[in-house]
Amino acid sequence: MIRHRRVHVAARIGCFGTALSGRRVENEREDAVRTYTPLAVDIHTRKLRYFVAVADELHFSRAAAGLYIAQQALSRQIRELEELVGTQLFVRTSRKVELTPAGAAFLEHAKATLAALDGAVDAAWRASGVQVTTLTLGFGIGAALELTEPVLTEFHEPYPEVRVELREYPFADPSAGLVDGSADLGIVRLPIAAADLEFEPLFHEPLVVALSCKHVLATRARVSMADLLDEPIAIGRTADTTWQGFWLLNDHRDGKPPRQVIHTSSHTEELQIVAAGGACSVTSAAAARFTQHPGLCYVPIEDADPSTCAIAWRRGARTPTGDRFVEVACAVRDRETAVVHAIEHPFLPPVSDEGATAVG
Repeated sequence: MIRHRRVHVAARIGCFGTALSGRRVENEREDAVRTYTPLAVDIHTRKLRYFVAVADELHFSRAAAGLYIAQQALSRQIRELEELVGTQLFVRTSRKVELTPAGAAFLEHAKATLAALDGAVDAAWRASGVQVTTLTLGFGIGAALELTEPVLTEFHEPYPEVRVELREYPFADPSAGLVDGSADLGIVRLPIAAADLEFEPLFHEPLVVALSCKHVLATRARVSMADLLDEPIAIGRTADTTWQGFWLLNDHRDGKPPRQVIHTSSHTEELQIVAAGGACSVTSAAAARFTQHPGLCYVPIEDADPSTCAIAWRRGARTPTGDRFVEVACAVRDRETAVVHAIEHPFLPPVSDEGATAVG
């Protein structure tokens, strides 16, 4: 369940007179950082959850992908948290991310704080007789990208009694749990084969091809479908031939099968195969933002049909809670025009809400 409550964790901010010597000022500052004074600094629980995600992954790109925010935004949130706490929590290099001793100590208490806060809210609900319901939201890699967090936040505000359980599904199930009934709603990538599902599109995203940086096409500004038809291609292993056919570019092959198909079990496996030069992979443009890899290059496919991301449900199985979630998701989609425009036009400069509306 997504919680957005404020937790008071503080460090005293010292006041220094201009007459103090430089050494004394520095000592005062160090004392100020190390002195804990409640209520002096207010840290939003969102920053704590972001910190825990990075600490668990020790990788900013993977943590950002799991949180459905841009890596730059996550890095900014962590820097702000470090400023509020008054010390460095991570050591970052071009090769790795590590917790500092202070970060390791902070992690233990941050997790305990979040668990205590969630428990306190649940206890309050039980004491007041609030009926907590669970909505299971299935999703594939990336979910609804930068729309995911605002949708969850927007839904939580008026419906705090609904516990949204997020569940990621592998390539093997493009329906994100809808076909086997393990999810109430799903954020999916169309097309998929299931005939008894209904959809509400959220956005339409252009395609790119992931290539080894040593590939002859990797330096191109754009490629065409024709450039890729003879390339070995990696794709997730699934029984859904409709979903698989879209990412294999079958509609552009005149009935001829790909020269070589390498089936993968996970996105990480797929990236490693491509980076090693074993195949290319057709994916959505967001991969360049969320799954960066030093051995990969992402090149736009100029004549590819876009990938449609949609919220989906089983026909005849919608519930009042599910209906409210779909309504909120659509309202956020329609309001966040700049976010949708950036997703649908990732190779253009960002625009304002007014500009996104004008472009359509």
